[in-house]
Amino acid sequence: MIGLKCRECGRVYPKEVIFVCEYCFGSVEVEYDYDAIRRVLTKASIASRPKSLWRYRELLPIEGDPTVGHHSGFTPLFRAERLADALGVEELYIKDDSVSHPTLSFKDRVVSVALSRAKELGFDTVSCASTGNLANSVSALGARAGFKRYIFIPADLEMGKVVASLIYHPNLVAVTGTYDEVNRLCAEIGAKYPWAFVNINIRPYYAEGSKTYGYEIVEQLGWRAPQHIVVPAAGGSLITKISKALKEFKLLGLLGDEPHTKLYCAQATGCAPITNTIKARSEIVKPVKPNTIAKSLAIGNPADGYYATRAVLDSGGDAESASDDEIIEAMKLLAETEGVFTETAGGVTLAVAKKLIECGTIPRDESIVICITGNGLKTQEPLANRLGEAVKIKPSLASFEAEMGPQLAGVPTRRR
Repeated sequence: MIGLKCRECGRVYPKEVIFVCEYCFGSVEVEYDYDAIRRVLTKASIASRPKSLWRYRELLPIEGDPTVGHHSGFTPLFRAERLADALGVEELYIKDDSVSHPTLSFKDRVVSVALSRAKELGFDTVSCASTGNLANSVSALGARAGFKRYIFIPADLEMGKVVASLIYHPNLVAVTGTYDEVNRLCAEIGAKYPWAFVNINIRPYYAEGSKTYGYEIVEQLGWRAPQHIVVPAAGGSLITKISKALKEFKLLGLLGDEPHTKLYCAQATGCAPITNTIKARSEIVKPVKPNTIAKSLAIGNPADGYYATRAVLDSGGDAESASDDEIIEAMKLLAETEGVFTETAGGVTLAVAKKLIECGTIPRDESIVICITGNGLKTQEPLANRLGEAVKIKPSLASFEAEMGPQLAGVPTRRR
C-alpha cells in the first residue's frame, strides 16, 4: 500500500483517515506498488499460505500483520451441475459465501480488512450503517478484536439479522427510516465522534476486502477467470472490486489471456438504481425508494453506483432485476438443486442469472459464476407460507403409510 488516490482527479493522499478528495470531492481508493508486489506474490507463495482472505495480504490495505478475521474468506466454489441442468447451461459454478466465517456473509471479508486497518490507525471504537449483514460482521469481529461497537440499522430489519447482531452485545441502534437515512445520520455522527465508521470514513480500506472474492474465484478455478460473473449489488462496491481484482491479477501475471470476463449486476425490481442506469446506458444513477423483500440490497442511493455501472459496461456485461416472487422461487430452486439455503440477495442473483440466460445475454455454452453472498437462516420471513408444511402423523407405521400412501406406491419393501 502506497497511499490513497482520488478516483476522479488523481490527487494523491497519505495512508490516513481520508475518504473524500478535498479538491474535487471525489471518492478515494487505495493505491499499491504493483512492481514490489509482483516480486513476492506468486501462485506458489499464495498456495503455501493459510486458506483465508489474508493469503493475498500484499494486495490488501494493511501495513503490519492482520489482526482481525484470520479464519474469514476462502469459501467454497463448486460446480453446480444439477442447477446447470435446470438452467440449461454447460458450465456453472457457485461461489458460496453463505458459509463465511464467522457471520455467514461476504461482509466478513470487508470487515476483517477494515478492522485490521482501524487497529493500525489507533481507533478503539468501530461503527457502521447496515442493512443487516454488515451489522452482524462488525458486531462479531469487533467483539473478538476488543473494539467498542455502535451499530446502526433500519428499524424494520429482519429479526434473524437483529438477533445475529445483539448476541455479540454491541450498542445496536434501530433507526426509523430507510438505509439511506441511516447512512446520512451516521455521516453526521462520524463527523462528531472519533469512531471508525467502516463504510464511511475508513471506506477506502474497507472496500478493498471485497477484492478477495474475485481473487478466490480465479484461484479456485485453477488460475483462470470465468467468462461471466453475476453479482448482487446494493451499494455497488462488490462488483466494482471484483472487477479490480481481475485487473490486478492480470497485471501481476497471475491470470492468463483467456476470454475477457463479463460482469452482470443483479438487483431487486423494488430497488434497482444501478440496474436501471446500466440498462439506460447512462452515467447518472438516480436514487430510488426501496420496496423489496431483499433488504440486504435495499440501498436506494448507492455510494459506488457510478463505478459499478462503469465496471459492468466496460466489461461488456449487462444488468437485470428480479421481482419478489422471482426472488423466492430462485431461493427455492438453489436449495432444491444444490442444497444451498441463501438469503434473499442470493435469490436475486440466481433469478437475474436465469433471466439473462433465457434471453441469450449469457450464452449457455460458456463458463458462469453466480455469487451467493449470504445465508438464508437470516431472512426466513419472506418464505413464510411459501414452502408448504410438514406432514403430521401419529407414531405408528400405519399412520405413516396412510398419510404418505400415494408417494409410496411402487416403492419396494424389505422381505421379512
